[in-house]
Amino acid sequence: MVNGESEIKIIKIVIPTMLKNYFKIAWRNLLRDRQFSFLNLVALSTGLACAFLIYLWVNDELTIDKFNKKDSQLYQVMKTSPGSDGSIQTFESTPAQLAQMMVNEMPEVEYASSVFKQREQGVLSLGDKHIKAEAQFADTNYFNVFSYPLLQGDKSKILSEKYGVLLSDRLAFKFFNTTENIIGKTVTWDHGDELNGPYTVTGVFEAPPANATDQFDIIFSHALYFDTYKDRYGLAKWYSNSTATYVILKEGISVNQFNDKIRDYSRAKFKALHGTDGLEWEGKIFLQRYSERYLYNRFENDGIQAGGRIEYVKLFSIIAIFILVIACINFMNLSTAKASRRMKEVGIRKVVGARRGTLIMQHLGESMLMVFLALCIGILLVSLLLPPFKEITGKNISLHFDTNIIISVLSITLVTGLVAGSYPALYLSGFKPVAVLKGRLNTSSGESWIRKGLVVFQFAISAILIISVLVVYNQVKYIHSKNLGYNKDNIIRFENEGKLRNNLPSFLAEVRKIPGIVNASSMGGDMIGNHSGGGGISWPGKPEGKGVEFSGLDVDYEMMETFGLRMLEGRMFSRQFGYDSAKVIFNEAAITAMHLKNPVGQVVDMWGKKFQIIGVVKDFHFESLYNKVGPFFFRFSQDNNNVIAKIKAGQERQTIARLGKFYKQYNLGLPFDYKFIDDDFQALYASEQRVAVLSKYFAGIAIIISCLGLFGLAAFTAQRKEKEIGIRKVVGATVTNVVVMLSKDFLKLVLIAVLIAFPLAWWAMNHWLQSFAYRINIGVEVFMIAGASIIVITLFTISFQAIKAAIANPVKSLRTE
Repeated sequence: MVNGESEIKIIKIVIPTMLKNYFKIAWRNLLRDRQFSFLNLVALSTGLACAFLIYLWVNDELTIDKFNKKDSQLYQVMKTSPGSDGSIQTFESTPAQLAQMMVNEMPEVEYASSVFKQREQGVLSLGDKHIKAEAQFADTNYFNVFSYPLLQGDKSKILSEKYGVLLSDRLAFKFFNTTENIIGKTVTWDHGDELNGPYTVTGVFEAPPANATDQFDIIFSHALYFDTYKDRYGLAKWYSNSTATYVILKEGISVNQFNDKIRDYSRAKFKALHGTDGLEWEGKIFLQRYSERYLYNRFENDGIQAGGRIEYVKLFSIIAIFILVIACINFMNLSTAKASRRMKEVGIRKVVGARRGTLIMQHLGESMLMVFLALCIGILLVSLLLPPFKEITGKNISLHFDTNIIISVLSITLVTGLVAGSYPALYLSGFKPVAVLKGRLNTSSGESWIRKGLVVFQFAISAILIISVLVVYNQVKYIHSKNLGYNKDNIIRFENEGKLRNNLPSFLAEVRKIPGIVNASSMGGDMIGNHSGGGGISWPGKPEGKGVEFSGLDVDYEMMETFGLRMLEGRMFSRQFGYDSAKVIFNEAAITAMHLKNPVGQVVDMWGKKFQIIGVVKDFHFESLYNKVGPFFFRFSQDNNNVIAKIKAGQERQTIARLGKFYKQYNLGLPFDYKFIDDDFQALYASEQRVAVLSKYFAGIAIIISCLGLFGLAAFTAQRKEKEIGIRKVVGATVTNVVVMLSKDFLKLVLIAVLIAFPLAWWAMNHWLQSFAYRINIGVEVFMIAGASIIVITLFTISFQAIKAAIANPVKSLRTE
């Protein structure tokens, strides 16, 4: 028993002392090799900082729409429809009655809810307070499907009251400075349609969190929307796809099996209600998990998921890993390169009884010390870089050390330390004591090849990143320089709201008189992205079973002239020809899809109304360049929700100030909120622009880290060959000869890295470009620029050490011989 206690006491004394000695040795080694320690610290801290920034961004992306309690059971119903080019398109809109039918007829469905989202903001008023807000119309199951906390009101009754309204706590505070005792208050809603009027507050809900894609402040009853527009928009008809449908599946239900069951459900309902007339453009339905729609928002034919923002999440995750690996390679190369300085230490330790496992633990401990020092510096860098990083990414990311963050940071750091220190620890602990104490360190060809291979890997990744940055930059530049078929410059848009709706034509007439205004008009959506349309159009000679999906826009006089659209034949809408309410203009793609010859003057049936074709406009891009130009139409209307105004170049600020002042004469109390049309276009490619900017910075960081390692290896090589250089100079070698001698081996490695990187980069970027219908070709110049850049950077990195060694006094290096 006494012996056992003695052993425990010895262990308690020996282990702390041993750890203390390991720490001392590790710290002394760091201080002794200050240059290498500094290079490793800079590389590791920079790599960790980049990895943490990317982790914060990726973590934010992965948590979008994950706030619902029944997230694993919550799905959105998606619907497919044949496109004009034979492809299958996927939409979020479904028939208004689908939700209730699925609850009644599908035992797998626990709850289902119909939601209509208004595209434009309306104005909510209380006395002299007027606040713009976004609204949704939801049915009574809404709060059983979504987990928005209800602060005031009865969940089972609030959305059954037809003229009731629910306010978010955010909006309630703006009006009442409280969320309590406001049920029964009356507010007025103005959206410029039949839904205008007074509503009674029936409840208050907690506003959607920041990580929700749907942001809104008001919820009305879906029954009100349905009853108001069921005749105008045919909401009772199955072909009226105007509503989003969400379902909660019961626990244990396989979504794949359920999708197989409901695939033809919508087509069967359509046929039962409407026969075969129009069945050719009625698609299939399937479920997509609600929280996946943000990251997986692109579909191929027949509703097959084809990616989306998840590709950028994967891309930057890979970049973070590569940057960390490059930093670890630096540590490995520098640690093994300077192994000769520590061979006697290893030999003596082995002679006095140290086992290899003990030596491995010691060297791993040194690498862990280095990595945790780098962690402290990296966290400081993250805190400094976070504000500009948030601006670039457009996200409100914060550095808060909760349990998940701490575990993730420590895990990344631990793995980095183990990866960085494992090979040097195995390498240094493997020396034979007899050989090293005699001063002989035999480096095998395998060890040399490993070091060279790691350098090649570093610069191959750097070259791939440079090529990727160039391709992304050129594609984004191409997007912004491509002729869209219209002129979007210096055109602003703002909503037709308040008193403007009462007399929009006279308002526009006065706007045209404002100095600096070139022209003004209105449209019923946006030039890019926000359109009406559908497949219910018939034309002379339409083949039976032939369906074409159209997009369209209602426009006022002079809208097409304001954008500089060009006519292929016929005319635009004009006051000279009277009221053009029963006239329509198609684009070239529509006429081609309909196979119409001499289209001007022919009559088409659009959702039960007759329209005469008065012109054909040249094709223009009304969607992103991911899509080819499809069939499009313009109809005449003076009751539109967006006002547009073209401003003279160079007079934007003063003209907008005049326009804002005039606007406020119509709408007292409402701010003049406007957007440039060019901003709408930019928003289509916000992800690509951020990828271009972030890739540029991360590629630069990867190159810098690689060059730090190369700089260290060049310095070590120069030190190791110090005497050889001295002898060469004594026998007549020039500075150039010495620089070439020290540089050629590194340049060979970099050239090999570049040759490996070229085909890999071409494959990766060509795959990325395939998602664009209109894209650049990857030219030879991209590879020439990337290769030349890498070589120049390499020469610049190693030239300092090479020249320093070449101009050194040979007497100093040879005095010990």
